[in-house]
Amino acid sequence: MVKMKVLIVKTSSMGDVLHTLPALTDAQKALPDVRFDWVVEENFAEIPHWHCAVDKVIPVAIRRWRKQPFSAETKNQWKNYRTFLQTEQYDAVIDAQGLLKSALLVTRPARGEKYGYSFSCAREGLAAFFYDHKFNIPYQQHAVERIRRLFAQSLSYALPDEKGDYGIASHFRHAAKAIDNPYIMFIHATTRADKFWINPEWTKLARLLAAKGYHIHLPWGNEREYEQAQQIAQNIPQVKILPKLSLSALAEEIAQSSAVVSVDTGLAHLTAALDIPNITLYGATDPKLIGTYGKNQHHLTKETMRAISAEEVFERFLGVV
Repeated sequence: MVKMKVLIVKTSSMGDVLHTLPALTDAQKALPDVRFDWVVEENFAEIPHWHCAVDKVIPVAIRRWRKQPFSAETKNQWKNYRTFLQTEQYDAVIDAQGLLKSALLVTRPARGEKYGYSFSCAREGLAAFFYDHKFNIPYQQHAVERIRRLFAQSLSYALPDEKGDYGIASHFRHAAKAIDNPYIMFIHATTRADKFWINPEWTKLARLLAAKGYHIHLPWGNEREYEQAQQIAQNIPQVKILPKLSLSALAEEIAQSSAVVSVDTGLAHLTAALDIPNITLYGATDPKLIGTYGKNQHHLTKETMRAISAEEVFERFLGVV
């Protein structure tokens, strides 16, 4: 049986990569013989492996290469990457990134008919000049739905009516272990100051939940985030600061949680992809187009993050769990 081979170009960020997964599930249902390879930034290379329709993941280091474009190491890595990329002749190359850099460095050298957004709706219109087939898919819909439409039009199947399925929750359910104390995850870290929810409110929320018998787990990824976790957890025995985890290990931790409270960050989208109930706090961004998408996703939106109180989150939490 001849398989249809498709290359996906969606390199970053974490949320954008996760938003692509439902399109793979759609395509797999419509075209049972389709298989995907995926070019993705090295930091997110674990994610495509979680979906059963993906064969080969091709890491790219565009962010790192841009810092030292003329170094011997960069030149050697670029040569090896390009050779690896061009080993396969694809039936379709779908550029879901829509950026000039991805079109130049990934889509253009890939072998196969190239599909992407039209000039008017690509994130960077000039990227459209590198596609053989262009589709006008308006922005005024969630990012997941835009990508689902791009795949459906590129591969010529009818877009399903039902909500998109990331197709990775079962991957982590199979790896689930028995746990002694059910827990809530606080995804508290973010790189953007205007998405940050202040530590005293996190601590207050932790105390309210602990008084109801809940345990709380705090992840972290760098020293600043670890210090933040320590401040949130102070003098609350029910709060556990996790060790530093790989992305896959962190996904397992989220998948076993009872629920999550998060700020608007990549791990919030990972929670959605794992079908875990999540209250995401929005005070700097509009969740309409890029908010958490999926089952049991709840948005608490205010004009600023400081306008959100722990008591308000607690009341919302009790109505969700």
